[in-house]
Amino acid sequence: MDPKRILVVEDDKSIRKGIVDALEFTGYEVLQAANGNDGMTQALRATFDLLLLDLVLPGHSGFEILEAVRKARPTLAIVILTARGEEGDRVKGLRLGADDYVVKPFSVRELLARVEAVLRRTPERPKPVNRLAIPGGTADLARREIRYDDGARCEISERETELLGYLAANAGRAVAREEIFARVWRLDLQRIETRTIDMHIANLRQKLRDDQEEPKVILTVRGKGYMYAAKN
Repeated sequence: MDPKRILVVEDDKSIRKGIVDALEFTGYEVLQAANGNDGMTQALRATFDLLLLDLVLPGHSGFEILEAVRKARPTLAIVILTARGEEGDRVKGLRLGADDYVVKPFSVRELLARVEAVLRRTPERPKPVNRLAIPGGTADLARREIRYDDGARCEISERETELLGYLAANAGRAVAREEIFARVWRLDLQRIETRTIDMHIANLRQKLRDDQEEPKVILTVRGKGYMYAAKN
């Protein structure tokens, strides 16, 4: 089993080093950010299993990062670091979607115990999908093509392949546009237009021979996003 990867966002160099050393010694892979701006970028683009997040940061605050990440990556495990006595911050953090918190100063044993507990109860990361049985054919994501039962074939672009694969890996769950921006495009909302995703969905539906007016494979979930609904 691959080791879990943790992103540590903490501006205090000595605290950050202590956390990173403890996590790496325990067997985790660790990414780190020393400020809120770098933390926001990595939190939305990097691949990892748990975010360990200080709330008071230069640049983007921990609350801003927490809110953005929870919208874009709803199942990601998040543990916040708060100062002793800041009960209001802990409550706000939990309301914004943090899974747990650790109060500074903390012991290494407590930190590791909370990290392990949160990882145990967090939903497993969806497994990558390489081949899909679709109505009237098969989508081979490794070859980036769709093969129809009537013998015809159709190529799909790299971006369409990533989008279809991500939706299929999360089949049955409505995936928000913000999550697609972050996990497929690896960009934030300010750097891409919403219409771009809608156009890619329309192109995919056409290539999947999915009815644009009444789709059966990729559904539009009003107010939420898109959902892969075909059974495999």
